[in-house]
Amino acid sequence: MEKQEKIDIVVFSLSMGKDKNNSQNPWWQPSLILFTRLSGWIAGPIIMALFIGRWLDKKYSTEPWLFLLSVGIAFIFSTFGIVHDSLKEIKRIEKEEKGKINKK
Repeated sequence: MEKQEKIDIVVFSLSMGKDKNNSQNPWWQPSLILFTRLSGWIAGPIIMALFIGRWLDKKYSTEPWLFLLSVGIAFIFSTFGIVHDSLKEIKRIEKEEKGKINKK
């Protein structure tokens, strides 16, 4: 088998798993992915703010003000991230539904 044939086979086999309309995916997979992304928007910034706020308070002896400020900023950041991802998902679902209606 030639080198180019091997490369073509590898590329073909890698691209097979990237089909978004693959009917072999479980029905619950998209909702689990969305849940994970939105949970990450909640947990990630808040956990980072907890550690950064505590560190800043100890460094500048401002307890609890920089801690509260960092948690507040993280809350706002999380809110915008959740809204952005949710709107993107709503648009994707509406586009998918329009495609289903047009096929009928």
